[in-house]
Amino acid sequence: MSKGVGRPRRVPSIAVGVAAALSVSAAVLGLALLVASSGPFDRAFTGQRGAHLAASFDAGKVTTDQLSATVHATGVAAVAGPYPTMAVSVSVGPNGEFRLPPVTVVGRAEAGGDVDAVTLTDGRWATAPGEIVLSADGPTIGVGKSLRVPDALGSPTLTIVGVARSVSRTAGAWMSPAGLAALGKPTGYQMLYRLTTASTTAQVDAGRDAIAAAVPDGALTGATSWLTVKQEAVRTIALFVPFLTAFGVLGLIMSVLVVGNVVAGAVGAATRRIGILKAIGFTPAQVVRAYVIQALIPAAAGVAVGVIVGNLAAGPVLTQTESVYATTGLAVPLWVDFGVPAGVLALVAVTAWISALRAGRLRTIDALAVGRTPHSTRGRWAARLSARLPLPRPITLGLSRPFARPARALAMVAAIGFGAAAVTFGTGLAASLAEVQALRNSNADVTVDTMGPPQEGPEGGPPPPGDEPPPSDSQPKGRDPFADGPDPATVAAAIDAQSGTESFYGMARQEAAVSGLAGAATVYSIVGDSAGYWALISGRWFDKAGEVVVPTTVLTATGTKIGDTLTLNGADGIVTARIVGEVFDTSNDGRSVYTDAATYPDRNPNEYQIAVKPGTELTSYSKALDAAVDSLGLSAYPSVNRAGGDVALAVTGLATTLALMLVAIAALGVLNAAVLDTRERVREIGIHKALGMVPRQTIAMVVASVVVVGLAGGLVGTPLGAAMHAAVMPAMGDVSGLKLPPVVMDVYQPAWLVMLILGGLVIAVLGAVLPAGWAAKVRTATALRTE
Repeated sequence: MSKGVGRPRRVPSIAVGVAAALSVSAAVLGLALLVASSGPFDRAFTGQRGAHLAASFDAGKVTTDQLSATVHATGVAAVAGPYPTMAVSVSVGPNGEFRLPPVTVVGRAEAGGDVDAVTLTDGRWATAPGEIVLSADGPTIGVGKSLRVPDALGSPTLTIVGVARSVSRTAGAWMSPAGLAALGKPTGYQMLYRLTTASTTAQVDAGRDAIAAAVPDGALTGATSWLTVKQEAVRTIALFVPFLTAFGVLGLIMSVLVVGNVVAGAVGAATRRIGILKAIGFTPAQVVRAYVIQALIPAAAGVAVGVIVGNLAAGPVLTQTESVYATTGLAVPLWVDFGVPAGVLALVAVTAWISALRAGRLRTIDALAVGRTPHSTRGRWAARLSARLPLPRPITLGLSRPFARPARALAMVAAIGFGAAAVTFGTGLAASLAEVQALRNSNADVTVDTMGPPQEGPEGGPPPPGDEPPPSDSQPKGRDPFADGPDPATVAAAIDAQSGTESFYGMARQEAAVSGLAGAATVYSIVGDSAGYWALISGRWFDKAGEVVVPTTVLTATGTKIGDTLTLNGADGIVTARIVGEVFDTSNDGRSVYTDAATYPDRNPNEYQIAVKPGTELTSYSKALDAAVDSLGLSAYPSVNRAGGDVALAVTGLATTLALMLVAIAALGVLNAAVLDTRERVREIGIHKALGMVPRQTIAMVVASVVVVGLAGGLVGTPLGAAMHAAVMPAMGDVSGLKLPPVVMDVYQPAWLVMLILGGLVIAVLGAVLPAGWAAKVRTATALRTE
C-alpha cells in the first residue's frame, strides 16, 4: 500500500548499507573477543579452583606452623600449603652443556587439592626423588627426557615424568617434597590462597596485607595476584577490544547520521509526491512507515554482511584461544550474532522514523504547492558576502551554498568530522605502534657478542634479548647467551680504538627467580653509560650497585613500586636490590631486570651495544671491529631490528581497514547530500548555463559548495580523533600490562595535524566529484524545464 512513496536510490542505499555493515562487524568482533578474552580463563580458573593469591615466604623467617595459621587471616577462604620452594638451575644436552633459565620448583605431593588443582597435560605426577613435572607454560622438552642440576650436590639427573598446567601459574616445575629436599635445603615456602572477595585489585591487596600481618615482618617476600595472571593470559585478545570499541561507536554514530540524512533528504526531494499520495488516500502512518522500510532494506543487507565479516575475523583468534586453554567449541556467542544486528536495525528504524515524521506531518495542500526547486531565502547574506571575495563567480556561488541548507550542511560536517576522526585516530594508532616497535628493536647500531648474528625469530627478525628458545641437543657449542665474556677492559679498548665509535655499553645476562614473579626473569648486568638507550616511564636510571630498573610487568606482577626492594635468586646467589626506575621494555615478555655490573661483580659482559657517530658506514665499521675482537671470541655485526610483531600488524591492518571504511561512509554521505542538492538546484544550474556557465565552471561551483563543510569537518574531527587516541592507547597499554612512555603517545606533529585537517576537505571533494560531473553534463533545456 505504501508502494511509490519513496523510491530507494543507489547512493543512499549503499551509504546506509556500508554504515550498518561497519557498525555490526566491529561490534560483533569486539564483543566476541571481549567474551573470549575472559570466558575460557574464568572457566579454567573456576574448574581448577585457582589461587587468588600465590604467596612466597622466606624459609628463614617463618615456620610452617605460622604459615598454616594464616588460614584464619581476615578474608581468607581456603589455603593450600605450605609447599617448600627452591630456585633450581637445570641444564640439558648429552653432557648437560646447555643451561636453561632457573625455575621455581615447588615440592608438592599431589596435583589436586582445594586450591590450584594442577591439570596434567602429559605423563604423570612426580612421586619419587629424581622425578620432576614441568609447567606447560615453560620450555617444551618432553616427557622422558632428562635434566641435570649442576649446582646441587653430585649434579643429580632428573627425569621429566609429566607436564602440567596451573591456571594460577604457581610454579615452573613440581617435585615431590622428598625429591626437592634431595636437591638441597629449600629457601622458601609457597602458600596458595582463595579469598572470600577477590574481584578487584583492592580486595586482593587487602587479603595480602592481612596475610602479611599474620606472619613475622619480612617473611612475605612476594605475592602474585590472580588478576595479574589473568591479564597476562588474555592480553593478546583483549588488546583488540579498546580500539574496536572506538571504531564501533564511530560506526554507530555515522549510521545514525547517514540514515537520518538519507531519509530527511528523501523526504525533502519528494515533498510534492508525498502531497499527491496523501491526496489519493495515504495516511501519515503509511508514509512514515514507507520511509522506515526504505531505510531498513539496505541496512538489513549491510547487517548481514557485517555479521559474516565479524565472525570470519574472530575465527582465527578464537582458534588460538582454544589451543591456549585446551578447550574446544569457542565461537562467537549466539547472543552477539543476534543481539548486535537487532540493536543496529532498531537504531536505524528509530532514526529513520524520527527523520520521516516530517513527511507524516506535512499538510496535503502545502505539499502540493511546493515545486521541486526550493524557494528559500536562507543564506542570502552568505551569498552577498561571498560575492565580494576576489574569486571567480562560480566559486563564490558554491561557497555560499551550505548556508542555504544549514541543517544538511551540519549533517555533512558531522559525517566528514567523524571520517576525519577515524583517519586521525587510525594514523595515530599506527604511529604509536610503530614507536612501540622501535623501542622493541635493538637500541644501538652495532652489536658485539659471543653468539654472532642472530637467527630469524618467529616474527620475522632476530629473537629479542632473553627470548631465545631453549637450545636443543643439535645446537653448536659456544652460543650460550649466559656465558661469561672476556676481560671488559680489553674489549672496551678495542671498541674505543675504532674510528666512528660514539658510545657503548656492555652487559652480562643471567636468569634469576624473582620473589612474586611466576617464572624466571632475565637480569642484565651493565657496564658503561646505558641510560640513554631505554625509554623511562618514571623514576631514574640506576647509577650504583644494588639499584635496579624494571619494566611495568615486573612491578605489576610482584606488587612493588619504585623505592621497594626486589629479591633476585640467580646462579651467582641471592641479591636484594632497590627499584629506582620503571622502563618500557617488552623483551622476555617484560620479565627483565637492569642493574649495574657491580651488583654481580663476578660476571664479565659477553655482549656490547655500540652507537656510532653520524655518517659512519655500518658495514665497514662492523667488519673492522669484527677483525679486532675475533681473537677474544667475539663477533661484531650491525644490529638487526625485528620486523613488526603479528599482533601489532594485525591491529594496524584492522584499524586501517576500519578507518578506510569510515572514510568511505563519510564520502558516501557527502555524495548523497551533494546529489540531493544538485537535483534541487537543477533549474538554477540551467539558468546559469543559459547565462554562459561552461561545464568546468559548473564542476567548480558544485565542488566549491563542499569546501566549507569539508574544512569544518576536518577542524572538528581531527581533535576528536586525537582525543580518541589519547584515551584508547593507554587502555591498550593497560590490557597489555604496560605503561606507555611519552614518545609513544606524542605522535601528532603540527604539520601532520594540518594535513589531517585538510583530509576533511579531501573527503568532501571525493564525495562531490560525481555530482559535479552529473551537473556539468545536464542539458540546459532539460534543466530549465525541471520544476
